[in-house]
Parts: sequence; C-alpha cells; structure tokens
Amino acid sequence: MASLTYELTLAGLAVGSAAALTGIGLIVTYRATGVLNLAHGAVAMICAYVLRQLVVVGGWPLPAAALLTLLVVAPGIGLVLDRVVFRPLARREANPAQTLVASVGVFVLLVGAAVLLWGPGARDDAPVLLGDDPWAQLGAVVALACLVTAVTRWTRFGRELRAVVDNRPLAVLSGIDADRVAAAGWAFGSFTAGLTGVLLAPYVRLDPYGMPLLVIEVIAVAVIARMRSLPVAVAAALGIGVAQAQLTRLHPEGWAGPLLQAVGANLFVVALLVAALVLPGIGGRGRDALPPPVRSGRVPGGLWVVVGVLFLLPLGFAGRDLHTAVQVPALAVILLSLVVVAGRGGQIALGQAAYAGLGALFTALLTARGVPGLVALGLAVPLVAAVGLLTGRPAIRRHGLALALVTLATGVAVSRFVLTQPYATAGLSLGRPAGLSDDRAFYALELAVLAGCLALVAALRRGRTGRALAALRDHEPGAEAAGVAVPRLKLLAFVLGAALAALGGGLLGMGLRAFDPEAYDPVRGLLWFAAVLVLGADSLLTPLAAAALLVTLDAGPQAGTAAALLGLLAALTGRLPPLTNLLPQGRRPRATAPDPHRPATEPPTGRPGPLPTRGTGDAAGDRQAHRSATHPSSATGRAAPLPTSDAAGDRETHRPATHPPPATEPPTGRPAPPPTSGTGGDRGPTEGRTRPRTPAATRAPAPTLRALGLTLTHPGGVTALDHVSLALAPSRITALVGPNGAGKSTLFDCLAGTLRPRRGRITLDGADITSRSAHARTRLGIARTFQRLAVFPSLTVEENVRLGEERGHVRRDPAAVERSLRLLGLAGPVRHETAAGLPTGTLRRVELARALAGQPHTLLLDEPAAGLDADETAALARILAALAADGLTVLVVEHDLDLVAGIAHTVHTMEGGRIVS
Repeated sequence: MASLTYELTLAGLAVGSAAALTGIGLIVTYRATGVLNLAHGAVAMICAYVLRQLVVVGGWPLPAAALLTLLVVAPGIGLVLDRVVFRPLARREANPAQTLVASVGVFVLLVGAAVLLWGPGARDDAPVLLGDDPWAQLGAVVALACLVTAVTRWTRFGRELRAVVDNRPLAVLSGIDADRVAAAGWAFGSFTAGLTGVLLAPYVRLDPYGMPLLVIEVIAVAVIARMRSLPVAVAAALGIGVAQAQLTRLHPEGWAGPLLQAVGANLFVVALLVAALVLPGIGGRGRDALPPPVRSGRVPGGLWVVVGVLFLLPLGFAGRDLHTAVQVPALAVILLSLVVVAGRGGQIALGQAAYAGLGALFTALLTARGVPGLVALGLAVPLVAAVGLLTGRPAIRRHGLALALVTLATGVAVSRFVLTQPYATAGLSLGRPAGLSDDRAFYALELAVLAGCLALVAALRRGRTGRALAALRDHEPGAEAAGVAVPRLKLLAFVLGAALAALGGGLLGMGLRAFDPEAYDPVRGLLWFAAVLVLGADSLLTPLAAAALLVTLDAGPQAGTAAALLGLLAALTGRLPPLTNLLPQGRRPRATAPDPHRPATEPPTGRPGPLPTRGTGDAAGDRQAHRSATHPSSATGRAAPLPTSDAAGDRETHRPATHPPPATEPPTGRPAPPPTSGTGGDRGPTEGRTRPRTPAATRAPAPTLRALGLTLTHPGGVTALDHVSLALAPSRITALVGPNGAGKSTLFDCLAGTLRPRRGRITLDGADITSRSAHARTRLGIARTFQRLAVFPSLTVEENVRLGEERGHVRRDPAAVERSLRLLGLAGPVRHETAAGLPTGTLRRVELARALAGQPHTLLLDEPAAGLDADETAALARILAALAADGLTVLVVEHDLDLVAGIAHTVHTMEGGRIVS
C-alpha cells in the first residue's frame, strides 16, 4: 500500500509540475501585459508538435531539437503574438474583453494551423525530454519559479515590470519601455508554454484538440494564485496533481463509481470551476465587457430576400450535398444563442457548446424511452434552460475575464463529466422524427424553426427589453443607475441563450442521425465564439453566414481551414472591424410615434448647440419662448430655451418630475426652499399649463436621504469614509467639495448603492435602504449621473432617455421622455442620432435627461460639469437651479468651485474621509 501511495504521488508530481509551469507562464504574461492568455495551451501544443517533427520525422538529436524548440521557436511565437496581435491592442487601450477575444482567436488559429500541418489524428510517439523521473521535472519547476522571483524582486527589469503592472501610463511617462517589458513577458510565457507541451506530450494524447484543452484546464492554478503569487500557483498545481493521482485508488460500487472516476481524471476542471465561481474575480467592471457595435446591425430587407433564397436553394439538392446542408440551419440556431448573450448582452460566453450538447443528449435520452422525436426536442429545450438557470445564477455577478473563465469552466465540466462519459452516453442513438427522415423534409423543418428563432431574437432586440440589454452591454454601471435589474437581465440572456443552443444542438444531432460528443467539444465552442465575434455579434445575419461558412469549410478537403481562417480574423480583432459592417445598413426606424405635444417643425441642424444663456428679456419674453415650445402653431417650432429665474411660473410645463412648482425665488437667482405656510401664492400665466397647480400648503414633501455614521475601508487598509453623516434637504442643492482622495466619490457611491459601507446606515425617510442595490434605489426615486459619462452609445438619444423613463421611479409615463428632452434641448433631430460620437456637452445633457425621465425626487450628480465649456456650465447651473426650485433634492460632487458657489445652498467640505465643514 505504501508503495502504491508513493508511486501515485510521483505520478501526481509529474502532472503537477507541468501544471505549475503553465501557472508560472500565465502569471508572468498577465502581470507584464494584462492579458489572460487562453492561447497558452495552443502554444504548448505547437511546440510539442515541432519537437516531434524535428526528432521523429527529421532525425535531429533530442538535445539540439529541444534547445531550438524551447529557446527559439517558443519565445519566437510569443514575440510574434506581442508584435502582431497584442501590442496594437495595448496602444489602442483596448479593454480586457477585446484582448481576451484576440487570445481566443490565437487559440483557434493555432489549432487550425496544427490540423492543416499535421492532421487531426493523435500521435503517441512524442519524444521524452526529461525521462520518467518526476523529481527532475519538479526540480526544473522550482528552479524556474525561484529564478522568476529573483528577477522580479532584485533586478532593474523586475522593478520595471512591477511599475508597468501597477500603472502602465505612469511607467511610460517615467521613461520605462513598456513595450519591451511586454515583449519579454510574452517571450517568457511562450517559453513556459513550450516547456509544458514537450513535458506533457509523452504522457497525454498529442493532438490539435486534446492538449490545448488540457492546458486550459490547468489555468485553475493561476486563478487560485489570483494571477499574482508564484508560490501559491506552484503549491496549488502540485497539490491538485497529487490529489488527482490518489483519487484513482478509489473504486466505489454503484452509481458513484463512474462519477468518482471522472472526477479523479479531471480534478483540474473541478478546481477551475470552483476557483472561477468562489474566488474574487479577475478583471474589473465596466470596461471588460464586449464593446458595443459601431453600427446599428440592421440588415436591409432586400438583403434578407437574397439570404432567404440562398437558404432555400438546398431544397433542390440531393444526396450528400443536402446531407451537408442540413447542418447549416441547426448550427445557425446555436450561433444565434451567442448573438443574444454576447452580441446583445455583451457577455463573454465560452460554454455554449455544452448547452448544445446537452440539448442533443436529452433529446436522445427521451427518444430512447419512447418519446416522439419532436416532443423529445421540445422537452429538452426547457430542461437545458433550467440547467442554464442553475449554472448562470452563480455566474451573473462575474464580469469580463472572470465571467469568461466561469463559462469556459462550465463548458469543459459538462463535456468532461457528462457528454464524454459512458455512464451518460453509452449506446445512445439519435434519429429523426417520424415523417421527417427525408433530408428535404427535415431541412424544411429546420428552416421553419430557424425563422421562428430569428423572429424571437429580433423581437427581443426591440422595445423595452432590447434597450435594457443594449444598456447592459454598453455600460453596466450606467444601466444599473438607470434602473435596470442587471442580475435578472443577465440571467434572462443566459437562460434564453441556453435554450436556443439546446434547440440547435438537438436539431444538429437529428440531422446527423447520431449523438456525437465531439460535435460539442469545448474547443468547437471557442471556434463558434470566434466566428460570431469576427462577423459581428449583434447582427442577425451573423449566425446564418457563420453557420454556412463553418459547415462549408469543414466539408472541404482540407480539415482545419475554418479554424485557421476565423482564428486569424479574430486574432486581428483590434485592426479589422466585424465583417457585417461592410454590408449596407438598413434604415433605423424612428423610436416613437408622433407626440401631440411635439413641435411641428425641428431645427435644421441635427446637433443641438449649447443651451441658450440667460438674456436680458423680461418674463413676457420667457413666456413667449414657453408658448413656442408647447404649441405647434408657434412661429419657430423650436424647443424652448431654459427658463430663467425671472419667470418661475413658466417652469411649470418644463418640470420633468411630478413635483409642484416653487412659490418664490430670491432676487439672486437661487431657488428658495418651499414656504412653510400657505402665503406663497402661485405666480405666472395660466396659458399652456398641462394641469392645475397644487397649493403650496398641500404639497407632499420629498423624502429625505440620510447617511448615518458611514465607514468604509478599501482593500489594503485605506479608510475612505470615517463615520460620515449627511442629510440632503429637499428643494435644496447640497454640494460636496474637497481634494482628490477626500472620500467624496466613495460617499456618493454609497448613497447611490454602488458601494456598501462597512458600518453605518443609509435611510430614505427613516427606512433603511443600506442593502438596496443601485437599480432598486433608482426605482425608489434616487437617480444619479457619473463623472465619466455613462451613456449608451449604441442607442439613440431618445432611446437613452426612454430607458430612464421605463426603469425609473415613476414609470409608464411616456410624456416624461418628451419633457426631459425639451428641458435639456434634445427635442430636435438629435433625438434620433446614436449617442456614439456626439460631443461631450450633448452627452452630459443626455445622461441628465435620462436620470430626470424617471421622475426622481433625489438627484445625485458626480462632477456634472466635467468636460463642459463655460456656456455649457452656465446652462447646467440654470437647469439645476430650476430643478431644485421645482422641489428636487440635489447633491453635487464638483471641483468647479465657481459652479458650486453659484448654485449650492449648503456646501460640505471633506478631508481624509470625514466631513470637516
């Protein structure tokens, strides 16, 4: 027994040593470049093939071949990747999601290249580099880890590396060549990948698909080490390797036996899944989602006619041609699931192949029990949707790289523990439904299903849910601030994506008349993801074109062509736009029906200028502008200029919320608090009013938002808030000022629900809302804007504002959209322009209009004047004064002290996390 334990420990150390090498390479590459290199396994596979080619085919001596492979080929691959793929992305300041897509493209490209060069079959004659002694491998790993640690801690290059990791722009300004540091990181990472490949090749199957996926699984050790600590990565790799080897000793009887054997053979997969779900995520939030499309993605009707004709042509085929074409609609349905999750929702989903495989598996299992084929397929879809719900729920709070790892780990786990296990798939067959065994009949069924799915996704892309999904993709924190329930919406996208993938997977299995686990391999899922991203993830034409391209190239004489081509395009994602952008675009429909309160004519220009500044006209002139805005028969038809403090009564019809108008204003232009008695009568003309005024004595006061003893400490021990208390008075503007790092933004985010304090409470009219999320607070009437613009560039100006009305405090009031657009000077043709590319001043107004469209009672503004010129800042001051006069509670965090002095009733100064005045 002791001998067996020792032998298994040695075997585990051998596997763990190779996994530790992978962890070291991934961590060094990530720390030097910020890229999670999913292509690490593909580089390992290429190097293993090169060594075999030199030794077995070319007859080279093993030492010389190993030196050439590890010291020239492997680092050379890293340098090429840095120069051609990742350095251009870094110079464009691409977000982590874009670099991740590029690494997926490199993975697919190298897999395709290996298939083209060496064929898809496995090789069992790879040369052994270090012999069978695991202690030699372990010694090499420990020596390499010590060398990397010494270099990073005690050399100039190590200091430069740490500087680049901490702050790349600042390091560049300090004279550090960040490109050189990144190149060294890529060269070293590829060296470790090559060493991993040549060490593993003799003991695992050397093929273009198996080895890259195996190395991807051991990313778990780098995730456990939080992409930072080399000792933790080495220890985790050795521990998991030994534990996996020791599990092979267990052979329980019954149903647990096969499952335990599967776990014992794939413990790194379990570790990756647990680490991705439980440990803090890699990457940030907001900039690590897939970028929004630069074009609308609408396809002209004439092009749809052409596509429809092309898809109907195979009905005239016969024999093998139609047998191949049968795969296209089924694969298009699977790829359509990626359009929902990745294209519209912006989420990085790398596990859709697993849901497709489960759809085929459940269909086969049900038909084996006598359920009719179409009924079995119909039952399999909700079953897989339920699986999507279970797997998506723990994943929805992940972002960017962490979400990519969760979805990838889920896909690999489903493949390893279900789809490829004999206990789940032994003896399964999958035929076509009765009456549809003929290829033409089944192809017609697939076309009908595909058309229905396209119509469903097209409907999802429009309307309330479509706008919310686009907002989630464009700017997740902004979507939360607009009132979108982000976790619920993400879950909807994942569940719908799982259901579509299951439907397509079941159809694909029926079309092939077999359940083939290799058709749903995780590597194939990465290929599908790359194809959708290359062609344009938000276009409904993409799944059709991608499916036709993949099936056609795979059916060709040269295997690997599809992977090589699509991988190359995905690797160059930073330089090449999505291919569907080259197609003509359909006309974007107007977002809303005509509004009876809209002016009959619009200004001739599509972009509004700055809001008008206060002139010398009297109240009568202001009332004339008011009448021009509210009556279509007015001479100019232009949106009204912002009302000034000379005509308080005129502000009644511009009020974006349901608050009553102010009674009086001081001569300085500052709005006064509402009177406490009924002596303050209403002023202003009665013409043009939309509803009767409410006497001041009967007005309901706005709720009071309070912070009570808030304390928050950031990781690292920095105290951002130290027992801070604050009350925001209704109908008044409260300002927070202070130096950078004083805690203003932290307090602001706590009030908005973006951060949760460690101690203290936040109350709204006495009710504790400390635990309420950001979107829940928006629906309670607390709206906010951001220091960095949080507009949704793929939506029009009007759609941005409408989203605020649909998800805000007071909903189902379409007139609120029009009021907000008019108040902010956005009611002209600019309302139909997409937000992408509009000037900063206009976008500031769009963000404020969206916040006001939900009719909040409390408005939180984080540096609203950032990026505005003097005229735009003056216009903003008048807007805020008018809003406070109309009863809104306003908090402003602002560095422009002139603006603060001109509008604020109360000013608090913060220093060191405390309010000092």
